[in-house]
Amino acid sequence: MLAMDQGVVEEWLSEYKTLPETAVSSYAASLKDKGSLVPALYKVIRENYSDLLEPVCHQLFEFYRSGEPRLQRFTLQFLPELVWSYLSVTACRDPHCSGCIEALLLGIYNLEIVDKDGQSKVLSFTIPSLSKPSVYHEPSSFGSLALTEGALANHGLSRVVYSGPHLQRETFTAQNRFEVLTFLLLCYNAALSYMTSSSLQSLCQLSSRVSICGYPRQQLRRYKGISARLMVTSEFLVQLITGIHFALCNGEVDLGSKALDDVLYRSQLELFPEALLVGNAIKSSLHGATLKSNKEGTRSIQVEITPTASRISRNAVTSLSIRGHRWKRHESQEDSVDSPDSCPTGPIPEISVTGVSGERLANGEALRCRTEGEALGGATEVGVDPRGQEVRRQKSVRKHLEDGTPSAGRVQL
Repeated sequence: MLAMDQGVVEEWLSEYKTLPETAVSSYAASLKDKGSLVPALYKVIRENYSDLLEPVCHQLFEFYRSGEPRLQRFTLQFLPELVWSYLSVTACRDPHCSGCIEALLLGIYNLEIVDKDGQSKVLSFTIPSLSKPSVYHEPSSFGSLALTEGALANHGLSRVVYSGPHLQRETFTAQNRFEVLTFLLLCYNAALSYMTSSSLQSLCQLSSRVSICGYPRQQLRRYKGISARLMVTSEFLVQLITGIHFALCNGEVDLGSKALDDVLYRSQLELFPEALLVGNAIKSSLHGATLKSNKEGTRSIQVEITPTASRISRNAVTSLSIRGHRWKRHESQEDSVDSPDSCPTGPIPEISVTGVSGERLANGEALRCRTEGEALGGATEVGVDPRGQEVRRQKSVRKHLEDGTPSAGRVQL
């Protein structure tokens, strides 16, 4: 570690100790202006034998215990690197180097599982129902609107999942290690939109290393760290995938893609259905999509919204639209009748039309039949005048259709 970085960290440690309570808020706002502080703290965390590691972990815990949201988010940005440092030291069976990191992780966990009054918190999550619209879907996109909303809503498919209460932990064991780490990643993912690019990169690196260490893919990734296999759980990998998804959509395309492939690789080896389902769903949704390569602007996750109900119903067929369409067809036929090019030449044969109202005129030289124009609002009558020329007339049956009476009434030519 360079002397300059060490000086930055030591100054950061000393200035917070002498800070009065009234100046905590303004101090938290000024941390973003310390550009050299965050890289220096990352170097301290990565060097497990650094003398500054213990005071840094202690001050990060003080930040989180202060209750100031900006100080808490400042601590959370180092969580992926802290988790990896703890897991790597645990895999090497050298717990003496990870005591302060373990205490910091357990301290954050114990603070998060209780509310302000010290009571255990119970987190609730509502699973979207197909019968109710959400940010991911519209009920009308699944077929009949009445069938989907009516049938599914009656069955009460809305479901609420609860998480907690969680037990307080005083130390890490093989049984509770990933339970605690999974909950910490859940807290980290809740503040993803505030995380810096360096924090997202650390999350992707954590995901890849945890997934491939001790497996053949480690040689492909050319990672020369620990070679021991790390035990993971499906819930832990799902939380990693959630953070990777955000990183993919906010500038970390290369690291995020590798991390997602590595987590899916480990999920296949371990046969974790939850992680495979979530990971493959994200991978399919990003297939062919143009991800943002810039790291500026609003942080978000890309979601393709289905058309809303109002947009779909705008083109719906109603009785009013059918009637308007009928009048338009009627007017277009009247225009075609007035055109001299529309009248065919030659004799008019005598034909009979089955299923329609057709009658021969008295002189046997004309035929009245119900055509498409009559079905949409008019009757076309064809005849021959005394001079031997064809005559076509169209009689509106709009009144008969509206009254519900059959189209009738002979028109003499």
